[in-house]
Amino acid sequence: MSARVGLLLRALQLLMWGGLDAEPPEPGGEELRREAEVPSSKWYKQHLSYRLVNWPEHLPEPAVRGAVRAAFQLWSNVSALEFWEAPATGPADIRLTFFQGDHNDGLSNAFDGPGGALAHAFLPRRGEAHFDIEERWSLSRRRGRNLFVVLAHEIGHTLGLPHSPAPRALMAPYYKRLGRDALLNWDDVLAVQNLYGKPLGRSVAIQLPGKLFTDFEAWDLHSPRDRRPETRGPKYCHSSFDAITVDGQQRLYIFKGSHFWEVAADGNVSEPRPLQEQWPGLPSHIEAVTVSLENGDFYFFKGSRCWRFRSSKPVWNSPLLCRAGGLPRHPDAALFFPPMHRLVLFKGARYYVLARGGLQVEPYYPRDLQDWGGVPEEVNGALPRPDGSVIFFRDDRYWRLDQAKLRATKSGRWAAELPWMGCWHANSGGTLF
Repeated sequence: MSARVGLLLRALQLLMWGGLDAEPPEPGGEELRREAEVPSSKWYKQHLSYRLVNWPEHLPEPAVRGAVRAAFQLWSNVSALEFWEAPATGPADIRLTFFQGDHNDGLSNAFDGPGGALAHAFLPRRGEAHFDIEERWSLSRRRGRNLFVVLAHEIGHTLGLPHSPAPRALMAPYYKRLGRDALLNWDDVLAVQNLYGKPLGRSVAIQLPGKLFTDFEAWDLHSPRDRRPETRGPKYCHSSFDAITVDGQQRLYIFKGSHFWEVAADGNVSEPRPLQEQWPGLPSHIEAVTVSLENGDFYFFKGSRCWRFRSSKPVWNSPLLCRAGGLPRHPDAALFFPPMHRLVLFKGARYYVLARGGLQVEPYYPRDLQDWGGVPEEVNGALPRPDGSVIFFRDDRYWRLDQAKLRATKSGRWAAELPWMGCWHANSGGTLF
């Protein structure tokens, strides 16, 4: 073997992580020691695109896409990384592909059918994860190899994580059955945070909601994927925001962490601005906000405290303790509801109507959220629209409430479907994410 060929083979060995095997070998194997010799690698950006190239024919496409999205979200929940699905054509940072047998990764990495090697992945900037298409893949806890678990493991490798010596870690070198315990071990969390940092302005969640593990078929994944984004757009467009409101001129104010964005009625978005620049003394991570459409005052809520600003000046000696008026701690969202000329707070399965001009809960409240037919619990924003509807937000989804019927008549993904949210490119008319 020539020296050049030998160097090439060594480079390829360093480029690829060891694959995920179905069963552990006999004690004393060398796999963990080999993994420890691979130098660390990472992406030098925090916003990564991915593409699902193909999938097993016996699994429905929406279910597989749901599993892929959940697997990426598992890692974004515990790090500063954010992911979005790239269009069908053009580049993508990470590509997920199913192959049969030898697929030009070297004979030692050829897939071997059911059992044995399940998948393997490459270091960052190669951005490839390969899966054995002949494996008995499933999205169930009880039969076959759970695709979600293997996706999450191989995605960890594409982010630069080696195999973990912790036997309960997701990044352990052997297949981990899907149970009801947290899928990520703290060894996994510390490893990804060591490369990319902690989640910005979010608590660490080491497991997605349990229903997502088993009910991928219920995911609504019909967001546009056939256009390449021309820019990344505001940060809130591809992650959740803390709070949102609208003023009398139909300017949106969208809050995330210690900054906010103004969005004009035509969808043009300002640069992010520090909260302290506009509202001195206001803390970061506001939980709820609304604007009175009668006097233009801003009402902010966080924990048991509330603030009222007229322009940039506090109306009272802010903050006030709101519990005295019967307001809930840590409200989910606030709304000025024009038909009642009242502020409304939402918390869990209840809502609170406040007395006019004050912060006192009206008699006979709180009431059950079922009064607002079809609006989900734990929304993170609500605002009235000029057509008389009310839009409720939770994570990446919205619900349009018909005021006359007091019931939700439409829902979807706000970044893709609501141009006035500022996530559409002014020239292309396409969504950014």
